Amino acid sequence: MNGKPFVNKGLEAGLLLAVFASATAQSKLDSIQQINEVTVTARRHREIIAPQRLAGEQLKALSSFSVADAIRYFSGIQIKDYGGIGGLKTVDVRSMGTNHTGVFYDGIRLGNAQNGQIDLGKFSLDNIEEISLYNGQKSEIFQPAKDFGSAGSIYLRTRRPQFAPEETTHVQTFFRTGSFDLVNPSVLWEQKINDRVAASFNAEFIHSSGKYPFRYRKVLHEGTVAWDTTAVRHNGDIHSLRLEGGLNGVGTQGRWQAKVYFYDSEKGIPGAIVNNVWKRSQRQWDRNFFAQGGFRQQFSERYDLLVNAKYANDRMRYLNPDTTLMYLDNRFRQQEVYVSAAGKYAVLPNVDVSLSADYQWNTLDASLRDFVYPRRHTALVATATAFEWQGLKAQASLLATFVFENVTRIRHDPGESLPGGQTGTPDNKQEYTPAVFLSWQPFGTANTLSPLQVRAFYKRIFRMPTFNDLYYTDAGNIALHPEYTSQYNLGVHYEKPLGEGLVNHISFRTDAYYNEVTNKIIAVPKGNGQYRWMMMNIGYVEIRGIDLSGQVGWLLPGKIQVHTSLSYTFQQAQDFSDPTDNDPKAGGYGGQIAYIPWHNGSAIVNAMHDTWDLNYSFIYVGERYHNSSNIRENYERPWYTHDLTIGKTFRHRKLKCRLAAEVNNLFNQYYDVVQNYPMPGRNYKLILKIEI
Repeated sequence: MNGKPFVNKGLEAGLLLAVFASATAQSKLDSIQQINEVTVTARRHREIIAPQRLAGEQLKALSSFSVADAIRYFSGIQIKDYGGIGGLKTVDVRSMGTNHTGVFYDGIRLGNAQNGQIDLGKFSLDNIEEISLYNGQKSEIFQPAKDFGSAGSIYLRTRRPQFAPEETTHVQTFFRTGSFDLVNPSVLWEQKINDRVAASFNAEFIHSSGKYPFRYRKVLHEGTVAWDTTAVRHNGDIHSLRLEGGLNGVGTQGRWQAKVYFYDSEKGIPGAIVNNVWKRSQRQWDRNFFAQGGFRQQFSERYDLLVNAKYANDRMRYLNPDTTLMYLDNRFRQQEVYVSAAGKYAVLPNVDVSLSADYQWNTLDASLRDFVYPRRHTALVATATAFEWQGLKAQASLLATFVFENVTRIRHDPGESLPGGQTGTPDNKQEYTPAVFLSWQPFGTANTLSPLQVRAFYKRIFRMPTFNDLYYTDAGNIALHPEYTSQYNLGVHYEKPLGEGLVNHISFRTDAYYNEVTNKIIAVPKGNGQYRWMMMNIGYVEIRGIDLSGQVGWLLPGKIQVHTSLSYTFQQAQDFSDPTDNDPKAGGYGGQIAYIPWHNGSAIVNAMHDTWDLNYSFIYVGERYHNSSNIRENYERPWYTHDLTIGKTFRHRKLKCRLAAEVNNLFNQYYDVVQNYPMPGRNYKLILKIEI
């Protein structure tokens, strides 16, 4: 690259193809055609550490119902799944905690100031074009300040409207049915307004009873079986509607997009199986809305500008009608306003600098007793630089975060305390957090870089306590400090296309990492009572791990295309929160943290021949504990699943159709991802896709 403008080969090929086609069409009129040389230039892409990605046909072929199902195949990922189609599904990257993972939807982060958790089960794959996982952060300096603010990031990129020549309207419909009384239709409509602007609309409805048989065994610590029962999971029904509309436009040296998202659901919460209680009656209603937009413009060869904005309004109602426990009918409403501007300037041909500034406003209203109605203003400013010389690339960034918070003590008399026994108002906070990313491609030449890349990064970042951590009635603690992570990573990545032979593509990556989580926020007993809790900064976790993944593309006889993918993760995530808890029999100090296995992995085999496709996927999660006390009573057995999908694409008149059948958990293994929340056994889906 040498800092010089490079030829965009994909765009160049497209333009040359268009020129060639035009020349061919005119060949009957002119025996000789003169085609002028076309050169397309652009500044090189500054992303120095490629993420794990699922995109295109590989993503479509997976036996996955939602985004949460798909990202299970990434290395270093742990999914907490509470069971069924409507169960809560959250993601944890490299054992640093769910709240340290940022989820971005079309480049703008999804927020939840109440509890910091994003339920990935709410996002369908029907209109998702690519899922990317970044450790540390996206290693690109031209991005909003908020993109620098996570320990790990998942980017969901929705489909941009695509049209065949002379096509102005494109419609794609799905219909799924199968186990759990599933009825799941969806439609995607794309309309070309003119050569520069296109619109899209996506709607999806889900109905499911959520009933499935499961086997549940309770083994006492001395090894005897307390019970071994086969039952049916109840109160796991879901009724949801998702609507999305968008506009996408391109201009001279720029592009823009706008999106509106609406999600409405009612679902049962089947709850944990405790004390031989098999049925629960809790219900939850969610209504989520956001509108967002972004604009990106290249004003010159040196200067680029990016502007984003978003408004979100989320409502949630939780009902527990069981008076034998405690009757609850809690309602929450949170709002978010977000604006961002980022600029990038090319100081030299191989040196870029950027400056980005974000502002975010969050509120939470709740029907809880003695609630304090928090309001949070967050300002983020990030400065970064990128350097590139031959096979060496480097980036450094510094993020400044300023948080201003206030509460309204409507239900308190003067002198009364806030939740957690605190008084007064929360302290304002300011933090400065750096990151450094390096990559080197050795053994290359001046014109050809090596397929081998050595990369490393260091990052320090934090996450603010959530509103629940700070203000939840009788449990929140207004004196909480931010929770910090320090990340160190060293790895290699090898990727090379091999032509038209038996093996036509190979890719391999491995990373060794060490993470620390300090000031970890955990719940501890309040006073002498074991039924009242308070959030405290007393946690400390050390994480050591290795991620391995590889992909191989094959071209077998008979024009059979096969893509294979393997991933493996080893993690030792130890809890060193309480030095006094050093009794080896208790297994507390230095124990593996809850739900993190030492070993887990996945495998995917996707084969395509003519109009047929076959996909097999396997997931393994090793032994783990549901508590940092690694004792026999807390032991969780390993589990694994095999999923199989077979599909055929065909045409019926002017319709392009695909019919597919899925079998999930092929060997009917009964298992829990979270203790006492049994997962479904063998289940089926039938999928019909029609494109017009």
